[in-house]
Amino acid sequence: MDDARRNLIKSLAGLAILAPLSAGCSRSHPLLSSPVRTDRLRPPGAVAEDTFTGRCIRCGRCMEVCPYHCIKPLDVREGTSAGTPIIAVRKSPCFLCMKCVEVCPTGALLPIEMTETRMGLAIIDTNVCAAHQPETMCRTCYSVCPLRDHAIELVEFVTPRIIDDACTGCGICVQACPVELGDGPDGIKKAIRVEPKS
Repeated sequence: MDDARRNLIKSLAGLAILAPLSAGCSRSHPLLSSPVRTDRLRPPGAVAEDTFTGRCIRCGRCMEVCPYHCIKPLDVREGTSAGTPIIAVRKSPCFLCMKCVEVCPTGALLPIEMTETRMGLAIIDTNVCAAHQPETMCRTCYSVCPLRDHAIELVEFVTPRIIDDACTGCGICVQACPVELGDGPDGIKKAIRVEPKS
């Protein structure tokens, strides 16, 4: 096979791979869609998702510096987001040490104070939360919150309520929540979840 024919075949194969990606360049394509969703968040200080994957160079410094090992790289199944950092708060929440924002070389993670962090917003499902049921009492999410009485409060000293404009979305409450039902994402539904920042 001569070089011209070989190059033509390579070009056609490349086009076949890239065609679905470039058709409309829609973020709804699986390889282009955002990996950020309920209980899967970017680290503190992350820029908007539509610019994050372009700004992050996948250097791994945020992951290396995290003393809790909660920041993990996304694998190749995540398409254009492969190699970028994600925090799966059910497995290992962010403990807000803020070391990651100090080492990011590109500004994908911007320097930010711990109290100004907004990775997402914790949402309590009052239908399944033990503290919202008449026969039980639970203060777990309140007790573990690093911003107790600022990001979460107890109404009448009993039921937890998230203070929207102060919640960091760290997910410590999600991991600690003792309520686990079998019908949520990854097969488990907790009484509290973190929705990513919009």
